[in-house]
Amino acid sequence: MELKKNPQADLSRRTGLFFAIGLAVATSISLFAINFKSYESDRDKVEFSAVDDNLDEEVEEIVMENTPPPQPPPEVSVPEQIEVVDNKVEIKTDFASTETTKNEVIAEAPKIETPVEDDIPDEIPFAVIEDKPTFEVCKNLPKGKQQEDCFKKTLDSHVQKHFRYPEIAQEMQIQGRVTVLFRINKDGSVTVTGVRGPDKALEAEARRIIEKLPNFIPGKQRGKPVAVTYAYPIMFKLNN
Repeated sequence: MELKKNPQADLSRRTGLFFAIGLAVATSISLFAINFKSYESDRDKVEFSAVDDNLDEEVEEIVMENTPPPQPPPEVSVPEQIEVVDNKVEIKTDFASTETTKNEVIAEAPKIETPVEDDIPDEIPFAVIEDKPTFEVCKNLPKGKQQEDCFKKTLDSHVQKHFRYPEIAQEMQIQGRVTVLFRINKDGSVTVTGVRGPDKALEAEARRIIEKLPNFIPGKQRGKPVAVTYAYPIMFKLNN
């Protein structure tokens, strides 16, 4: 049996095609090689050299000088020109007459009486009162030193007359000075306002003695009766 070739599998029929393809490829490679060599032209070669950072460089010192600014030109003072203006102004003065005619009536302003404030205190110490309080037996004596001496002698006599040493204070040997503060009121009566002493028994006795004082002739300030304060010391002393 004779084998027959398939006309489609016959490669000899495509030889021309293969040749054309090969020629095209070879041509392309040749052109590429030529172009590649042309780009290898003399390129600028850059050379790098190491820089020594430790080199001593001389640095020039720059000194800034403070140059003073230019002074401004001096101001030229221009004298002020004063323009004299003739101001003649007529001043009219109208003086009204202050004289009154016979038919005019002048009304006087009413007088306003200012009330005088009573600045007299409620209580005045015995040492500064104008008219000092005194006992009835001393009222006829001249005011001043004689009445004051009579007041003190009469008060001492009253204390000695009514003095009585507390028994409990004698037993406990208590002694000392007791000061009695009292007020001679506007009506002459006596009010004890305070007692200071070393013992309650002595204070009570001193209070009792002063409260037995008779009524005084009251003291006066500017002619008006006022209350007068007085301090009297009583000495309690034991005879051993």
